[in-house]
Amino acid sequence: MTFDIPVPQTALKYELEVRDEGRIELHLPYAAGSRVVVIILPETQEQFTDLQAAATSSLAFWDNSFDDEDWN
Repeated sequence: MTFDIPVPQTALKYELEVRDEGRIELHLPYAAGSRVVVIILPETQEQFTDLQAAATSSLAFWDNSFDDEDWN
């Protein structure tokens, strides 16, 4: 049995507004004739501000002398 080794791929994210007749326009950093896969996801109205705040908060929590003493 043979397995294909997955090749890492770079994902690009564009946030666009749908134009007349359901059209969007992208300017991509690929040569003409390149093949790409496009996945369309509608933007949700849900807000995740609490998760965004936690993800971008300070790392000061981890700068703890008592914890450092226990681990070192």
